[in-house]
Amino acid sequence: MQPTRSPATHEVDLLVIGAGAGGMAAALAASLMGLEVLVCEKAAQVGGTAATSAGTIWIPGNRQSREAGFEDSADAARRYLDGLLADPADGRALREVYLARGPAVVDWFAERSEVRFVPCGRHPDYLDRDGAAVSGRALVAAAYDGRRLGAAFADVRPPIPEFMVFGGMMVGKDDIPRLVNRFASVANFMHAARLFARYVGDRLRHPRGTRLVMGNALVARLYASLLQRKVPVRLGTRLESLSSENGRVTGARLRDGQDVFEVRARRGVVLATGGFARDAASRQRWMPVPAPVDSMAVPSDTGDGIAAALAAGAQASGRSHGSGAFWTPASRTGRDTSKGQWAGLFPHLSLDRAKPGLIAVNGAGRRFANEADSYHHFIEAMFASHARTPPIPAWLVCETRFVQTYGLGAIHPGTTDLRPHLLAGCFVAAPSLGHLAQAMNVDAAGLAETVARHNRFAETGVDEDFRKGHSELNRFNGDPAHGPNPCIGRIGDGPYCAMAVWPAEIACSSGLETDAQARVLDAAGQPMPGLYACGNDLASIMRGTYPGPGTTLGPALVFGFLAAEHAASQPAEVDTPAERTDAATAATTAAESLTA
Repeated sequence: MQPTRSPATHEVDLLVIGAGAGGMAAALAASLMGLEVLVCEKAAQVGGTAATSAGTIWIPGNRQSREAGFEDSADAARRYLDGLLADPADGRALREVYLARGPAVVDWFAERSEVRFVPCGRHPDYLDRDGAAVSGRALVAAAYDGRRLGAAFADVRPPIPEFMVFGGMMVGKDDIPRLVNRFASVANFMHAARLFARYVGDRLRHPRGTRLVMGNALVARLYASLLQRKVPVRLGTRLESLSSENGRVTGARLRDGQDVFEVRARRGVVLATGGFARDAASRQRWMPVPAPVDSMAVPSDTGDGIAAALAAGAQASGRSHGSGAFWTPASRTGRDTSKGQWAGLFPHLSLDRAKPGLIAVNGAGRRFANEADSYHHFIEAMFASHARTPPIPAWLVCETRFVQTYGLGAIHPGTTDLRPHLLAGCFVAAPSLGHLAQAMNVDAAGLAETVARHNRFAETGVDEDFRKGHSELNRFNGDPAHGPNPCIGRIGDGPYCAMAVWPAEIACSSGLETDAQARVLDAAGQPMPGLYACGNDLASIMRGTYPGPGTTLGPALVFGFLAAEHAASQPAEVDTPAERTDAATAATTAAESLTA
């Protein structure tokens, strides 16, 4: 397969700006509904932040999990979501259409394209509330063989280096224990051997491994499906402004290097440019003060779609969406000494914070949160504590033997020589808590008292301060072989180490307000004809809350589909009666297949 790039294409049915998960889903759905589509992506590769993510989608009531034996319902998910929101009526229409149509959208793509998902099984929602589920709501894209893309494999943005081993091999969460314990059983050894042999063969022909998992698998499946349908994808092409006529968005002005050109879109424009994460002014406007500087977003996510829509009269969500983003604690990895800055970030999502024998402390050496809570809720606690005793950065404190057993950030389990990581400045180590506190620049007495108190909790298995280990999510990410609490273990006599973590957003929750058909709303709350938004350009339907794994990618796919469906149902500005009938029939057929 080869990507189709058509610089001469200046009039299409639907123009999609952005080739992340939401944009490619919208383009693929529109093409499958019979529309002529053009995708323009600012970056040199497709995928956006979705390509570097864990790739999970949160779809309550999905068929894949039900067939695997995990029961769930939209009614239970509705109760759960209503219990998370201060005002359940806010955004209810969007969540209702998401719950009603999400499972069928997943099936619709699976039946017509390469976009297929498999159930995650036990993967708890992030808060223990009425309607929460332990299993059945999380799906992940099936692994994909990047070799099937041919030369177009180079167009897929790779994961962050911290998510790969041996310089380019992707591993999923299920691979990690089998790799770490590769000598524990024949099955583990054979699995590890197969992965390594495949990777060695890949590196003879490719710059990285071609066994794609997590978000990279999702992006590759979407891109492969677009290529199969010969949908033009223009890389290195950015949005400059939207075009309007008689109150309707009719296209856009775009730039490809020095070439500036207009694209007329007969049925509309879909904005899917990745949100505002890399725009400093927008971070100051919508994020907590002081706005965090670290971001897991790709560099191209500078808010182009939101800015163009606002200039055309659109409405943005403002500060009504919690802290403006969804967050993870992130450690800074590998200092680039030539530039005097950090070269990367590692998101501490689930692999270390919940394990027994680790605590997180602030500048006073005191705990401020349940370390085993979800990445987003951990950072919310960090923000809440900051006004009293600044925990930014916070420090993850443990013994060096903890790192050998469980890993810490980008330091893999089984690592015994920590010197390269110490030299890189990724973390600090010391023989005593006093020396560790000095290296961390935190209060030594406070740290010593905190460790002593935590060790008393380890004996009883009850965290009297933050209830670590009490929730389904806590226990899921803890060590089931450790008791009496899988998340609390004694911090012994050392040697000790600590790693600093900062708030970094994984997605924006503030963005453009839309209706339940993904139509962008104007300042008066009315749909703007011809303009749609999905992905991180769309204000989160969860209104700043974070219910479970895949809170952003699930809506990105569903509302990308809904944008395409609505656009396909509309009359084109210039078309023949036959073309209008064909497109309307395709959209009607798609809608009927989803409700059958």
